[in-house]
Amino acid sequence: MPIINRMAELHDEITKWRQEIHSNPELDYAVHETAANVASKLKAFGCDEVVTGIGRTGVVGIIHGKAQKSGYCVGLRADMDALPITEIKDHPYKSKNEGKMHACGHDGHTAMLLGAAKYLAETRNFDGSVAVIFQPAEEGGAGGKAMVDDGMMDRFGINEVYGMHNLPGLDVGEFAIRPGPIMAATDEFHVSITGKGAHAAMPHLGNDPIVIGAQIVMGLQSIVSRNNSPFDSLVVTVTKFNAGTAMNIIPEVMTLAGTIRSLSEDARQLGMKRLKEISEGICAANNAKVEVVFHEGYPVTTNHEAETQKAVDIASAISGADKVEANTKPTMGGEDFSYMLLERPGAFIFVGNGDTAGLHHPEYDFNDEVIPYGTSYWAKLAETIMPAG
Repeated sequence: MPIINRMAELHDEITKWRQEIHSNPELDYAVHETAANVASKLKAFGCDEVVTGIGRTGVVGIIHGKAQKSGYCVGLRADMDALPITEIKDHPYKSKNEGKMHACGHDGHTAMLLGAAKYLAETRNFDGSVAVIFQPAEEGGAGGKAMVDDGMMDRFGINEVYGMHNLPGLDVGEFAIRPGPIMAATDEFHVSITGKGAHAAMPHLGNDPIVIGAQIVMGLQSIVSRNNSPFDSLVVTVTKFNAGTAMNIIPEVMTLAGTIRSLSEDARQLGMKRLKEISEGICAANNAKVEVVFHEGYPVTTNHEAETQKAVDIASAISGADKVEANTKPTMGGEDFSYMLLERPGAFIFVGNGDTAGLHHPEYDFNDEVIPYGTSYWAKLAETIMPAG
């Protein structure tokens, strides 16, 4: 079961789709042109049903197999949104939309799933139905949750759901996956410290919130190193530290903010608990007021064991078992496919993008050589889980 011959034949056509999407990036839920393009292609392929507006701007195409005895439905998901980054790499299909670019490969994900949809609509060599899911707002907008909350799983009778993401640094033709947690929960924190303003030359007359904030930043470093088990991954990172308006003024207020990344609910709760305790304790010791606010982000992306093994078997059949890392290390990046995995069993896999710039980098570009591997994986996933005859 190597790369499907038909996928090799479609490679150039799918590449053109990918580059067209790359040239016209859209953000968050405002993927109107991309969604319309996807829906138009799905209808042209002959999908039995094409539904728009799921999760505001998501698109779902339903393809029925030659047989419908099983009554089963497998969901295959791709994300459509881009990032607010200015592209600096010069190529013929460079972004036409200033300050927006496909810096995470969602253009490639969408194109590969479209290629698989075209093939599956042509062949229909499976018993059941395939739901091809094109999701908006993965980059922080929780589009996956919006589609789930819109009743997508029940409406289309989806029994299992699968996702895929390209991975720079992993060779083209290689896959990486693991059972259990594969991507982290992504929570945010905001700390506001109120001290007492004063002239910078007379600090003893004030209560400097910058000094207090600096103590908090240093105190937070002990959460991972001294409070959390080294066997349960946790990251606490301060990314914002804001205060002051002039060189000769001690400000009244300073704020800091950042992210907590975790691979378990225990580590997640510990991180938030200790961050609050440390912030409040240091401010109490310095006679300052503090407000700590958390914004819950995406939950842990957790692969189901049986479905992960299915994904490993199919990826191995396409590329060879030596090209599939079946117990890869998890990443502390986040992914809102997690919401779909909370609703249905499934698995999220990485496919190699080769030696390219990293994700979210202004020089990044999806590697079109990946396309035959990704499309073959999608198609064989459906045909293997729901075999015809």
